[in-house]
Amino acid sequence: MSTTTVLAVDAGNSKTDVAVVSAGGEVLATARGGGFQPHVTGVAAAVDVLADAVRPALAGAGAGTVTHVSACLANADLPVEEERLAAALLARGWSADVVVRNDTFAVLRAGADEPRGVAVVCGAGINCAGLRPDGRTARFPAVGRISGDWGGGWSLTEEALWHAARAEDGRGGPTALARTLPAHFGLGSMYALIEALHLGHVAAERRHELAPVLFATADGGDPVARSLVERLAQEVALMAAVALRRLDLLEEETPVLLGGGVLAARHPLLDAAVREALALRAPKAVARTVTAPPVLGAALLGLDHVRATAGAQARARAHWDG
Repeated sequence: MSTTTVLAVDAGNSKTDVAVVSAGGEVLATARGGGFQPHVTGVAAAVDVLADAVRPALAGAGAGTVTHVSACLANADLPVEEERLAAALLARGWSADVVVRNDTFAVLRAGADEPRGVAVVCGAGINCAGLRPDGRTARFPAVGRISGDWGGGWSLTEEALWHAARAEDGRGGPTALARTLPAHFGLGSMYALIEALHLGHVAAERRHELAPVLFATADGGDPVARSLVERLAQEVALMAAVALRRLDLLEEETPVLLGGGVLAARHPLLDAAVREALALRAPKAVARTVTAPPVLGAALLGLDHVRATAGAQARARAHWDG
């Protein structure tokens, strides 16, 4: 195209959102595709999924190529993975200028007024990233327990099942989770749920359904469930405070953006606990829950890259906020 354009990509485990945005902030076209899982399917097949969404977006914008690709991708957890994915996107010929970031940066930029702040994303897992306008970043490997992580829907569910199983068989103290978790699947005992999960009668991916059950049980006053919610709040605040310290922002008023399915749901108990813990660890942090779609963040990062005006940024934001 003759004018400056940005191809914004936000790719998560379950879906991909794509937008073509002009340097003036006008959203020219959007499209949605499937989940992005290079660690499961391989890089080439994962980028094929992106291409299935990019093609109709480019066609809708009347473009064959764009000036810049701003891609925020799940499972791009390490710089070496970002480099490999950037090379794969360059090979598709959508643009000669490609920047790949972990998708946590999309949540950060979607919730911040400028490229400055820290985001904690809690969905299936947990991740945190920080950014300063000069390009400095703070991040974590965030590949699971081996990188020191605890949190997200998967960890919550695993812990809830562990406590519930031990409560039922006598190895642990009592908890209402021993009743509420199996009841979600219409089962009468933890033994029945353990058997169903182990034998595949309840698909493994359905475990994520148990996180809301945990929160409901915590709301009902169960001490074990409440302790898990409190532990997650402490992890969220700790990651944010460490990222702020690394960026020399701990002593400045700085936005801390809370995103992902678990945090964006704003469960009252968790939300209050996160803000309380954050106030103790980082008193000058300003917590905000991000509900805007992360593709907005990818678009704003792209507009930052092409030095778009503040008016263009506001125009793009209005498209999704509206």
